[in-house]
Amino acid sequence: MTLLTLKGIRKSFGAVDVLHGVDLSIEAGEVIGLVGDNGAGKSTLMKTITGIYRADAGSIQLDGRDILPLDPGQRRRLGIEMIYQDLSLAKQQDVAANIFLGREPVKKWFGLIPGFVDKARMDREAAGMIERLGAHLPSINRSVGSFSGGQQQTVAIARALTFNPKLVIMDEPTAALAVREVQSVLDLIRRLRSEGISVILISHRLNDVLAVTDRIVVLRHGRAEANLTTAKTNMNEVVGRIVGGGDTSAAAAHEQRG
Repeated sequence: MTLLTLKGIRKSFGAVDVLHGVDLSIEAGEVIGLVGDNGAGKSTLMKTITGIYRADAGSIQLDGRDILPLDPGQRRRLGIEMIYQDLSLAKQQDVAANIFLGREPVKKWFGLIPGFVDKARMDREAAGMIERLGAHLPSINRSVGSFSGGQQQTVAIARALTFNPKLVIMDEPTAALAVREVQSVLDLIRRLRSEGISVILISHRLNDVLAVTDRIVVLRHGRAEANLTTAKTNMNEVVGRIVGGGDTSAAAAHEQRG
């Protein structure tokens, strides 16, 4: 079943055309890799999906509903979550505080007036969310700033799950992570897919994209250059599509640079 459909998406900033009629679709529970060199339009396209940018032309449908007129908050409530590369975590706060930031459950005073934050409930539900992901953290009561990069990604994903998303967009989630932590994040993406949650993975690390996605969409100069089935493609073909002209000789250099 198709979850999200984009048709003819165009976006310009002044005289600069960034997106040139991009078509994209994603099925429920599908993982798509979105790849392309810097300036290809990846971030602009994702911000158009989340509503941060308003498309100049084209249509966006979620579960068959036109969401183009909706603002980012409305789109989020319908199930679109984005985890940015900087994660936007409160590094001095613990796991539960980050997962429930801005949505803290409160206990009512004498059953009538909201009184104080229900920390016990936050801790309990945060621990349950981490367990749902099959992940391991040193302690939910430690500040997330003391965690490794992969562990912080776990917290960011857990926070996204509290909104019951249908689609999670992840921006360079494995950048600057050690090999073991990369595998942990890829396993989390697989876990999301197993729960029927769609994922758009933006990454320059093509090995990671090839390892975890169902399809790979290549953006080049603001256009969808290719839509490849991951199981039927390889590094050389993907890089050839990214650089254009079918030049596959740069594959190793491109992956090393990414």
